[in-house]
Amino acid sequence: MIKISKLTPNARHVNCVEGNTTLYALPKAEIVARWQAQTTDAFRFCFKFPATISHQAALRNCDDLVQEFFARMSPLDARIGQYWLQLPATFGPRDLPALWQFLDALPKTFTYGVEVRHPDFFAKGESEIRLNRGLHERGINRVILDSRPVHAAIPHTEAIRDAQRKKPKVPVHAVVTATHPMVRFIGSDDMAQNRAFFTAWLAKLPLWQQTSTPYLFLHTPDIAQAPELVDTLWADLRSALPEIGSAPSIPQQSSLF
Repeated sequence: MIKISKLTPNARHVNCVEGNTTLYALPKAEIVARWQAQTTDAFRFCFKFPATISHQAALRNCDDLVQEFFARMSPLDARIGQYWLQLPATFGPRDLPALWQFLDALPKTFTYGVEVRHPDFFAKGESEIRLNRGLHERGINRVILDSRPVHAAIPHTEAIRDAQRKKPKVPVHAVVTATHPMVRFIGSDDMAQNRAFFTAWLAKLPLWQQTSTPYLFLHTPDIAQAPELVDTLWADLRSALPEIGSAPSIPQQSSLF
């Protein structure tokens, strides 16, 4: 599934959207209703859990916040592709019991993912083994962040500098722990460089698609360049995955969020 961040997500353009805004604030009921009206049942939303749950509460004593979140998003229940936790770098191996307790209490009707940022979860040691094993046992996807392109870019614009400050610089561990692996590819404004970094995914995604349904989200520091990133990658992506068809026609200025 291809997603272009913050551009109108309907069947004519993309088939899935990453909902970043839910990390920062619970959307108003009328906004959720608008998202429901603007899409069809073939569309998929992938929303982040609010930071009040993942960051402030660190997954502890937050049942009321979780219930409020699911209740607010309930008009979109049939269109949820994946809910996922974006955990802060401070959430480390000693917090895994809290993660397991949180995940085990979630409704079984949805698909979930977890994005970690603590360095121990990328060290290929016991902590990472425990994380991957626990996610696999629960059928939870490990969200994969590929920030190589943006961190390799020349920081000649404020958008790139801001992205380099905010996006974690973590190794890319292409691990599948469940049936809906999610890849977040953070490109730069150097399209040739983006294409070079994306080459590895042209082998991984078709392989994964044989036994799972991957989600691919494409980002650029300046969202106005997202259509150019799609155009740059689409021919290679279509060669690897012919079933995706022609490149989407993406409007330059339109937003669901």
